Amino acid sequence: MQRETREKYGLLLGLVGVICFSLTLPSTSVAVEYFGTTVVGLGRTVFASILVAVVLIVRKEKLPSPRQFKSLLIVAVGAVLGFPLLTSWAMESLPVSHGAVELALLPLATAGFAMFRAGEIPSLKFWISSIIGSLAVIMYALHLGFGQLQFADLALLAAVIILGLSYAEGGKLAKEIGSWQVIAWAIMIGAPFFIIPVGLNLTTEMLHAPLQAWVSFIYLAVVSQFLAYVAWYSGMAMGGIARVSQLQYLQPFLMILFATVFLDESITFFTLVIAVIVFFSVILGKNAPVIKKGSVSEKN
Repeated sequence: MQRETREKYGLLLGLVGVICFSLTLPSTSVAVEYFGTTVVGLGRTVFASILVAVVLIVRKEKLPSPRQFKSLLIVAVGAVLGFPLLTSWAMESLPVSHGAVELALLPLATAGFAMFRAGEIPSLKFWISSIIGSLAVIMYALHLGFGQLQFADLALLAAVIILGLSYAEGGKLAKEIGSWQVIAWAIMIGAPFFIIPVGLNLTTEMLHAPLQAWVSFIYLAVVSQFLAYVAWYSGMAMGGIARVSQLQYLQPFLMILFATVFLDESITFFTLVIAVIVFFSVILGKNAPVIKKGSVSEKN
């Protein structure tokens, strides 16, 4: 496959991942009300590990090497433990607008870690587009009534940092062992440690949770925790970590779109204006050169 075609496929897969991730915070807000932080934050991994184990056994996947295992630990700490647990705890007390602000910083965190872990050096044009996208999303969150910072916001900021590192490490490792294998092995590493705390927090009252809560939890376990990462890591491996990370600026607005479709919420003119600004910042970042250490500049 030619490089240009490969990068286009990478951007497409990255967009699929972002669309899937855009339902993570709303689903978490619904599920955590009935199941609690631990069950939602860690239980999704335990549930996903059953599906993952079957896939790994059927495909007879070989175990990662010791060096790859170290990278998988970083992915597991960020994508399997840190982000799900911290966001589940934060969304118990924060509105989605707060989450939009912190998540707006995720592309910057991912690109920053890509410089150190994957050897990618984004150009000035790339950083300018990232700043424009971040400021646009922050302006939108402020317009919604962001309010004062709370202690839970620090948890979301920490989640963004460790997930940015996890994204960069996973995107790099996906080139070696495959995209779905990265998140699959990360899930299998984390799941055994989560079984006891999840089991201790299960109650009989959870059996009576409404269908919406169960659907939200299953979505978090199957899609947010596994399938979305398969598309996301594939996209970063094919299209470049820093460049594909720009697509995350669209995530808050995809949340709004889903809210409009499923919750009958309206879209304001201000929302459309900010969405257009973010869209063009993504286009700008997509076409910005990203230099790979030891190679020539990569361009679309």
